[in-house]
Amino acid sequence: MRTLSYVEAIRAALAQAMRADPRVIVLGEDVAEGGPYLATEGLAQEFGRERVRNTPISESAVCGVAVGAAQAGLRPVVEIMFIDFITLALDQLVNQAAKAHFMSGGQLSAPLVLRTQGGTGGRAAAQHSQSLEAWLTHVPGLKVAMPSCATDAAGLLLSAIADPGPVVVVENKALYYRREQVPNALEPIPLGVARRLREGRDVTIVATSRLVDGALEAAEQLAAEGVEAEVLDPRTLQPLDLEPLAQSVKRTGRAVVAHEAVRIGGFGAELAAQLQAAAFDYLEAPIHRVGAPFTPVPASAGLEDAYRPGANEIVRAARSALQWEGCEELGAVAAAGGGGW
Repeated sequence: MRTLSYVEAIRAALAQAMRADPRVIVLGEDVAEGGPYLATEGLAQEFGRERVRNTPISESAVCGVAVGAAQAGLRPVVEIMFIDFITLALDQLVNQAAKAHFMSGGQLSAPLVLRTQGGTGGRAAAQHSQSLEAWLTHVPGLKVAMPSCATDAAGLLLSAIADPGPVVVVENKALYYRREQVPNALEPIPLGVARRLREGRDVTIVATSRLVDGALEAAEQLAAEGVEAEVLDPRTLQPLDLEPLAQSVKRTGRAVVAHEAVRIGGFGAELAAQLQAAAFDYLEAPIHRVGAPFTPVPASAGLEDAYRPGANEIVRAARSALQWEGCEELGAVAAAGGGGW
């Protein structure tokens, strides 16, 4: 084992993939200089600027070039430095990359990876802090991964690069510089395989990205109250590995779904709907959802801290699920801010 940060693990995976396959190239704004978070630092020196190409500040153009390169036989890895800017690349990503295989009757493919990052905590305000992964999971033809730790960030990226179609890897900038133990030999982690991080019998917590740490912290707090919470991370939102999540809910009878995105319309709503359908006869309470308030991310440090969902909101939602007595609970849960159903 070795100690790497989340962003160092991404860099190591990129270098490993580029050494193994000369078709792998990296595109993006300032990627030859390392990019805004140094995820591509040193790659241009090792592989040359033919394979690590700086691009104009035009997300649409970058993604369009990547689609063409992928269809011509290369394996481009595109960096969009903030997921907020993916709005400018959606035509190429959604209408071209995601549809190419289907609309060509299987004659074309677009094996590209789009790396981007979102999340709060950097005091970057409403245009540089969003969590927009739910937009992407709504598009047939796209796969979407959300790694919550360094090992997953590397392993899922390796699988994404090898995938025959377009994959979006949504990273979280609040995790970038957290250091942890990573295997010396990086191995691909299959897309569409969930991970259980903690076993429990009383309530299931399904969390994504940064909120996985919040879920583990919440489980520790609940354990002090005699509550055993099971924590699972889907790791890939599309395709979703529903079976282990549903089996957990069937065992515990209660579930909390937690993510950093705004709660209304977030991917947690899809998770809750699928879990409800799969485990309806076993549920002892409605599935509770934790997410951010339905408002743009504040620029103020104090307001952003209050805006960000975390362990405390997950604990409140879990307690509500455990104490559920009927419809009178609804108002109290909604008033709590993060929890709901």
